[in-house]
Amino acid sequence: MSVGEEIRTEEPKPQQSLGTSAARNLATTTKSAPQMQEISSRWLLRMLPWVNVQGGTYRVNRRLSYSVGDGRVTFVKTGDRVQVIPAELGELPVLRGYEDQEVLQDLAQRCEQREFEPGQVLASFGSRADEAYLLAHGRVEKVGPGPYGGDAVLGVLADGSYFGEQALLDAEAMWEYTARAATACTVLVLPRRELEQIAERAESLDAHLRQLRTVPQQRTNKYGEKQIDLSAGHVGEAEVPGTFVDYEAAPREYELSVAQTVLRVHSRVADLYNQPMNQTEHQLRLTVEALKERQEHELVNNREFGLLHNCEYDQRIQPHDGAPGPDDLDELLSRRRGSKLFLAHPKAIAAFGRECNRRGLVPESVDIAGNRIPTWRGVPLFPCNKIPVSDARTTSIICMRTGEAEQGVVGLQQAGIPDEIEPSLSVRFMGISEQAIISYLVTTYYSAAVLVPDALGVLENVEIGRWQ
Repeated sequence: MSVGEEIRTEEPKPQQSLGTSAARNLATTTKSAPQMQEISSRWLLRMLPWVNVQGGTYRVNRRLSYSVGDGRVTFVKTGDRVQVIPAELGELPVLRGYEDQEVLQDLAQRCEQREFEPGQVLASFGSRADEAYLLAHGRVEKVGPGPYGGDAVLGVLADGSYFGEQALLDAEAMWEYTARAATACTVLVLPRRELEQIAERAESLDAHLRQLRTVPQQRTNKYGEKQIDLSAGHVGEAEVPGTFVDYEAAPREYELSVAQTVLRVHSRVADLYNQPMNQTEHQLRLTVEALKERQEHELVNNREFGLLHNCEYDQRIQPHDGAPGPDDLDELLSRRRGSKLFLAHPKAIAAFGRECNRRGLVPESVDIAGNRIPTWRGVPLFPCNKIPVSDARTTSIICMRTGEAEQGVVGLQQAGIPDEIEPSLSVRFMGISEQAIISYLVTTYYSAAVLVPDALGVLENVEIGRWQ
């Protein structure tokens, strides 16, 4: 531009039609219903058979069982020092039912902490057993002789497990397998001599141990239930044994749990802002969705009746290689008959898919309610984001048999409650406050029961962050 040249600016052109911003004032807006990110597929609620419970309580009657002492031990960690909680020693079969806290405290203090590197042997097959091992952290493999001379992995133990407890009571006990560290392990060791020294000056412990040695061994089946005497294959006039089936004297009872909230809607909103969508209806719809999400969370995680906490410890297994592989799911299936479904966090399903890809396997899928669900050995693998994932990127996979007829896992509810909108779900009008706020009590009742222990199994400590 030369000096002195005049700067020219274009004048704005006059508007020739109605603008969109002004036109919107006269237009009808198409709106969506209120959306909610929390809603999930909730496959557990959809696939679990529901039993109607009268009186709010469901009693599970079983055959009398004599199996005891099959729990897990809890520890506390201070820096690099690990100690067992004294009361948790009562989980050992030898100390089950013993309640003298001072003696248990003395025993806990005599536990020796040991560290093992991967591949180290904690106990050798065929050697004399004179110590009990409490596994505070890590994984230990139980290795025994295979049928053709090689080694066979009999099982995998993880945090909270114990082994060698028979050595505390039997001076002639021998190791029937080799215990080998699969990862770095922290173990507390309780020698039999320490238990005997304390028993010499603690009359209550000495009496407890003598009673265990003198009680005759109950005749039971492999599940710990009282044996039913019978005869088979005889000929002639052989004497047929008499028998009866004994029941548990104090069977477990499941009481229905509850999830509730009070939904509040101002009367002015319900009166004036009710078109084209009913405000109260959508407030209620989203509230019910949140209650159902919480219901499924409780069915998985509640300490009283949740699936993760009600699985028997002998039905909990550890992955052989950390990541969930086909072999681990096969092991879960082998623990029970008629498995109906797997339940896993979506990240665990992705980890299982990576293991299948690594081995060149392609799991089949099945159509369920319009969704393609992956399966393993024909058993659907349903996603459930209520199964927790730990900070260490580990989670669990649940396998279960369902239904009363199959002695499986069942959901519990009570249909027919007042103001019911769905079975065991009610919306009750509570009145209008002086501030013109309408209140509704939204309630759902639920629980779950495991009819026999082998109906439910859990693959624990599954690694989901491994990429190979």
